[in-house]
Amino acid sequence: MSDRVSFFTFGCRLNQAETATLGASFRQEGFSVVPYGEPCDIVVVNTCTITENGDADTRKLVNRVARKQPQANIALIGCQAQMQAKALAGFKSVAWVVGNARKMELPTIIRKQPASDEVVVLREPPSRKPFTQPVIGREDHRTRANLKVQDGCDFFCSFCVVPFARGRARGREFDDILHEGKALVDAGFREIVITGVNVGTYQLETYGFADVVDALSAIPGLDRLRISSIEPTTIAPDILHLIQTRPNICRYLHVPIQSGNDTVLTRMARKYTTADFLDFMSQAHREIPDLCFGTDVIVGFPGESEQEFDETADLIRDNEFAYLHVFSYSNRKHAKSAEFAEQVPTGEIKRRSKILRDLSDRKRSIYMHRYLGQEAEVLFEQQKDGRWSGLTDTFIRVYAESAHDLENKLVPVRLDTVEPRALFATVL
Repeated sequence: MSDRVSFFTFGCRLNQAETATLGASFRQEGFSVVPYGEPCDIVVVNTCTITENGDADTRKLVNRVARKQPQANIALIGCQAQMQAKALAGFKSVAWVVGNARKMELPTIIRKQPASDEVVVLREPPSRKPFTQPVIGREDHRTRANLKVQDGCDFFCSFCVVPFARGRARGREFDDILHEGKALVDAGFREIVITGVNVGTYQLETYGFADVVDALSAIPGLDRLRISSIEPTTIAPDILHLIQTRPNICRYLHVPIQSGNDTVLTRMARKYTTADFLDFMSQAHREIPDLCFGTDVIVGFPGESEQEFDETADLIRDNEFAYLHVFSYSNRKHAKSAEFAEQVPTGEIKRRSKILRDLSDRKRSIYMHRYLGQEAEVLFEQQKDGRWSGLTDTFIRVYAESAHDLENKLVPVRLDTVEPRALFATVL
């Protein structure tokens, strides 16, 4: 019987996309891929190191796997493996630690260097060259597929270790992007989510990010194309025009602001002011009716005063954000901000974070109430507790009851009532 392998993914959509590709690569190499938690021979953990919590989560998972599946060997790959290879190699049951440069070679690495008493550690700087993906990343039981188009970052924000963990910015070969996009549509995926570290900086020969969006949206049979998180200084006017004019491009932008105070933004080494951000946001809302505009905010950046935080909360409250993701500041080795004075106490960070999370819930509720009584198309994903769950193109979670199988179907509904973080609908 072939070796059984399972996967666990921490972190971002890009990690999810890479795990899907790795799953296909393992199958191609003769491995049997089983759901995480089932008995297996190898557990592959795609790690994240953006926060201290991510590091701790990896340790907890490794201990849990070693306790529940002592026969399994563990492969730790990705960002934490790149940044903390030596420490991870000492964890129980870990047989392979492979950084970002070679993680996509993992099936071949395991075949050539099977588990032994000596941990295999492969950590080297990622290349800056354009890349291709070895196989099509078809995720199981998904209606949406994450499509990686770019990796790395050149921005070096003072709080961020991504350029150290993933290397400098580089694009995927343009034809290779389209090849996977078409294959995903042929495999039955209704929605593709474009993902990367800093997708808006995509550049390869004469192609920019707008060319990627344009070409993918033109794939016959693709019902939806969604752009994942994108930096505010990288959104060309062509992107807004494409969202406005192409019916299959989702009316959705997630644009991290990180702080609503210009002094904090300067210390973060961000490349815009709050006025720049709000000008773009206003333009986006003017050009794209019903646009869902979400953002990220970091709470407790070193030196963030009470007044600077209040300005951030006021900016979020007074403008058309549909929701926000709130991140507690976390000191990271190699990030410049780790050396900054005036670290904000943990208790104060928790207090401020709760204020913004409560504000996010109110903003989400206000946004959803705009749609009550209207009709919308929902791409349903799965059924749970007797209700089907799916998303509108504007990223609103919708629940509906139906005796029919709605999985991976675009279905018209009437949006009836607001629930916490979701709308309940009647299938039409």
